Amino acid sequence: MVTATETKKVQFEILRQNTPESEPFWEKFEVNYRPNMNVISALMEIRQNPVNVDGKATTPVTWDMNCLEEVCGACSMVINGRPRQSCSALIDQLTQPIRLAPMKTFPVVRDLQVDRTRMFDSLKKVKAWVPIDGSYDLGEGPRMPERKRQWAYELSKCMTCGVCLEACPNVNSGSNFMGPAPLSQVRLFNAHPTGSMNKDERLNTIMGDGGLANCGNAQNCVVACPKGIPLTTSIAALNRDTTVQMFKDFFGSDRMVD
Repeated sequence: MVTATETKKVQFEILRQNTPESEPFWEKFEVNYRPNMNVISALMEIRQNPVNVDGKATTPVTWDMNCLEEVCGACSMVINGRPRQSCSALIDQLTQPIRLAPMKTFPVVRDLQVDRTRMFDSLKKVKAWVPIDGSYDLGEGPRMPERKRQWAYELSKCMTCGVCLEACPNVNSGSNFMGPAPLSQVRLFNAHPTGSMNKDERLNTIMGDGGLANCGNAQNCVVACPKGIPLTTSIAALNRDTTVQMFKDFFGSDRMVD
């Protein structure tokens, strides 16, 4: 193994797949090294001149990207065995050959591009939004206490990149576990003064199949999260909240329990 700074070429091994149904295969590429390169800039070089190390012309590599600032979460992939954002993965910090593969938690569309519908469907399921409708001015909403706002802001950094789902051993093809990101969003929107109107509904949703009980507490998610979101803290807090909700459902209550 050598680092990128020790050579004028950067070596890549990319797991490719032409269609969702076709068999994946590895293909090797080389690009000219430049200081401060990231993985996406190297992929752009390959796309501009799609020729593998054997000198054979091939199809351009496909992947998702958008902001290039580790904000949108679109460019997630597995880099040298670790799920992360390719925009913030610097060539100088990676060993060669740099191996790129799609996240296996999600269906492959083509090459490094995956379908993250599973995660977005979970966000719909838990109603991860503030339910305000209407085109008229509703006036100023209730203020969130500063102490609560500070930790809620940390949860709002989630960019639905899918890295935490990829790192979680309980999210796989044999499980319908929604994963850490949607669970953390439940805590975020339940903490919002207006979003809390649907608190009971969100908690009942994650108390069902594929919800909180499917978490194995591996804690891989909080290690992998590129934004450092306290996902396991949210899951622990939701365990308490769902316990309270269970008693409310059993004994009956028309009042909010905090």
